[in-house]
Amino acid sequence: MEYLKKTEFTGSHQGMRYRLEKSGSGEETRLLATVWPEPFNFFTTPQEQKESRAFSFDEDGVTDAVAWMNDRLFEERPRWEKAAGNWDA
Repeated sequence: MEYLKKTEFTGSHQGMRYRLEKSGSGEETRLLATVWPEPFNFFTTPQEQKESRAFSFDEDGVTDAVAWMNDRLFEERPRWEKAAGNWDA
């Protein structure tokens, strides 16, 4: 949690890129999880290709965000498998 208080956490797995970041402040602080297909980074990927969801900004929120990202990975498998072809775009 200390890491997420200071900066975002990004990564990729099997064609799906992801980002966890602190959103809001004070009582409105949330953990925002975003997924999108490879190959581009968060800033160059069109907004319509990103999917986001907010969670509580605590350990339970991180657990819920990871579970949500895993659901996206398995439920949208063709989307991520097709992402490998985007490297040539």
